[in-house]
Parts: sequence; C-alpha cells; structure tokens
Amino acid sequence: MRRRDLLTLALLAAAGPLAASAAEEKSSKKKKSGGDNYLPVDPLTGTTNKGGGRRGVLSVDCGLQIDDPKLREYADLSMPRLRAAYVQTVQIYAAGLAPGTEPNIDYLTLTLQRQTDQVLKKPGAKFLIGTVIVN
Repeated sequence: MRRRDLLTLALLAAAGPLAASAAEEKSSKKKKSGGDNYLPVDPLTGTTNKGGGRRGVLSVDCGLQIDDPKLREYADLSMPRLRAAYVQTVQIYAAGLAPGTEPNIDYLTLTLQRQTDQVLKKPGAKFLIGTVIVN
C-alpha cells in the first residue's frame, strides 16, 4: 500500500509544473499580429479562371482595425457573419476576373468595407487588406 501512495505522490509532484505552465499559457494568450485594436480575419479565397481553361485561386489576407471596444467586441461576436459576407464578395469578384488581369485592390477594399459597415450596422471598423495573391 505504501508503494502505491508513494507512486501517486510522485506523479502528482511531476504533473504540478505542467499544469502551472498550461495555465500560464492560457492567461498570457498572445495575438499573432496587430495590436489590441486589430482583429485578424482568416484568409479569404475565391476561384478564378486562368488562360487555357485552367482554374486559379484569388487569396485575400485581411483584418479589421476597430478603436471602439464595444464595437470590437460586437465584431468579434459577428465574425461568422462578417466572414460569410467577405467570402461571398471575394468569390463573386474572383469568378468575374478576366484571365491574366490583375485584381483591383481599391474596388475590393471599398466593397469589403461596405460589407463590414452593413454587418456591424454602423461605421467605425476600418477594413485593412494585407496581401492579394492570384495563383
């Protein structure tokens, strides 16, 4: 019986630092990029037509800059709706993109900003584009 108690005590002592480090990682959760006002959006993709009947992919890397804490919280909760609106916009734009032409970044930014304001029901969130790639 004493061996079993000693083994249990040794396992608990060994697991203690692991549990403490896991708790520290959760409490000090760091963001990948941007500051406290930046809300990253997963990359958006849409299918394009390339020359010769091949398919291509339009990929947009973006995020939101929101200074108002209440609006930022609402945007974080509304991220599935925002993402659905963004993906639909990018897919429609990519489908109409002529083979060999460059995407119009200004048009994409204005259209996606309009979608942001519509979903969040008020202005205050600035839509930012990082990169746009066509493969």
